[in-house]
Amino acid sequence: MDSQEQSLLAEALRQTMTSTAPGAALDAALVRLGWPDMLAERPETVIPLVFLLLGETGTHAPVINDVVGATALPYAGGSWVAWRRDDFTGTALELPLQRVTEAAWIPPAALAAGRRAAGWWLLGSGRAMLALARRHAVDRVQFGRPIAAFQAVRHKLAETLVALDGAEAVLRAARDDDLSSLLAKAAAGQAALLAARHCQQVLGGIGFTAEHALHHHVKRALVLDGLLGSARELTREAGRLVIAAGAAPRLVDL
Repeated sequence: MDSQEQSLLAEALRQTMTSTAPGAALDAALVRLGWPDMLAERPETVIPLVFLLLGETGTHAPVINDVVGATALPYAGGSWVAWRRDDFTGTALELPLQRVTEAAWIPPAALAAGRRAAGWWLLGSGRAMLALARRHAVDRVQFGRPIAAFQAVRHKLAETLVALDGAEAVLRAARDDDLSSLLAKAAAGQAALLAARHCQQVLGGIGFTAEHALHHHVKRALVLDGLLGSARELTREAGRLVIAAGAAPRLVDL
């Protein structure tokens, strides 16, 4: 798939996500668009694209089940959740997640792929929050000039951008192995949570209102960080893997 084909696919996906109700309806629309076939044939291309756009558009669909190959997914704290394919309304901050008591065995390769997919979703949510904060900083005027001109605001936005760009670099460098995948998910989770904090501070009071879009992305980042292991848990797991191996493997060939 060349760059032009990817651009056309991205535009079709974005239009579908922004014009279709989240959940079961979007799930069905993605199937009609060819998501299962693309996932089987070109996972390295469509997984980053689909999950990044899910984060940027602020919508959701149960496509993480297709990547992992299971509906029961590990969650932070040693618990398990099921991502429902219907329009179940649970308490998981606007996502159709339901706690389950039975754990499922997930092949390591499938778990690694799911972590990379969740990482792209977190990255998209972080990008969406940064875009909202940047637009507010440019438009909001105090003391006769946009607040984007103030150094403290610029630092918050710059730190967020650096964290998100760093997470994207780790995601793109991640291979199919367990260690690089969990590190990529951890980096994306840390970046998205930092984006939530910094962008909330830039937006100030308006960011807390139900009318503003920020809180949707903040909730999404909080939930997705815990899915398939939180950033804190995965960082500790990476440390245990390195200690057990007695050496740190080369993750990127420079």
